[in-house]
Amino acid sequence: MIGDNSHMRFVAGISEKESTSDALDDVLDEVAGSLDNKSDLVFVFCSSHHIDEAEFLIERIWLELDPQAVVGCSAESVLGVDREVERAPGLVVLAGLLPDVRIHPFHIGVDAWKHLLDGNLADHVGVGPETRAIFAFSDPFTTPLNQVLGAFDRACPGAPLLGGLASAARQAGGNVLFKNDQVLRDGMVGLSLSGPVDVQTVVSQGCRPIGRPFIITKGHDNVIEQLGGKPAIPMLRELMDELPTSEQSLLENGVFVGRAISEYRDKFGRGDFLVRNLLGGDEATGAIALNDHVRVGQTIQFHVRDASTADEDLREMLKGYGDASAPAAGLIFSCNGRGRRMFDVPSHDIRAARDILPKTPLAGFFASGEFGPVGGRNFLHGHTASIALLRRPT
Repeated sequence: MIGDNSHMRFVAGISEKESTSDALDDVLDEVAGSLDNKSDLVFVFCSSHHIDEAEFLIERIWLELDPQAVVGCSAESVLGVDREVERAPGLVVLAGLLPDVRIHPFHIGVDAWKHLLDGNLADHVGVGPETRAIFAFSDPFTTPLNQVLGAFDRACPGAPLLGGLASAARQAGGNVLFKNDQVLRDGMVGLSLSGPVDVQTVVSQGCRPIGRPFIITKGHDNVIEQLGGKPAIPMLRELMDELPTSEQSLLENGVFVGRAISEYRDKFGRGDFLVRNLLGGDEATGAIALNDHVRVGQTIQFHVRDASTADEDLREMLKGYGDASAPAAGLIFSCNGRGRRMFDVPSHDIRAARDILPKTPLAGFFASGEFGPVGGRNFLHGHTASIALLRRPT
């Protein structure tokens, strides 16, 4: 599938063949022919079935597409063009021409984090005043994620970080990361885009709020002790009891906590909360814990999630991007807890995106954690679809 946005051209290809050579034949025939054997940028994502031949895979892509930069990683499942290939052989490539755009690929190995977190991160990843976005793919076992996200926010303010955690392995050394013609086994690979390109971001957390917002009046670390001057657990129970019967069943999927990115609003809506898991509670004290730090004075609202809610949220978040000219390309980084694990239909996320963006080439993978901005800050998410849309500036 080819997308053209004012001479910024992309094409996506996908193969489900188990043989790496045959899969490459499929995607390279499609991609190279459509771009006249030229490209500036290539994203590549592969299932674990292709890891043993990763060097062969990346060498062919590097030589046959002759790009400025290649980045990507291995994943449990991949998605591209018009379908999602879950827990089966899959290879997806998105290649494009970006006239006058500066592309800076990078790798941060396991031994380089300390040096870069203390300074020089912006230089290493090629971030400057005209940087529009950073794409990054990490091995989860060799990346100090909590420190990294804070470092990117400090060193690269205003640059959205998009991508996710490689998901093809369960231990260090099992994933592969691609940077240009290299196959790497640790740390983070990625690239920054600077100059005449717009990168629009959509982070669909798949939840919706229930009840009313609360103010944290007592808490510490990741523990909320009181909401509005009362213990948190009784307040949550009261809220749950007040839900309409039609919504009670949603509670079976768990309750989530949405932390308002900015408290300076009269009303809160879709996209105003960073959604985090509720980890548990202490009946003796009435406190609840979540996988995020809290502070007194923050506004929170409880949320619910199910397939219907996730579908509605993704479509509503994407709706405004289908009105103007089609984006030249789209990258989708979905949680590996989505797909058939969440939805009753196959290829849900990519089909929802294609319904709204039918002319945009799409590619991506299922991650074990997704990078994406909310309220101007970068976060690691779960059960989220984090999407980047690339356009030529208007």
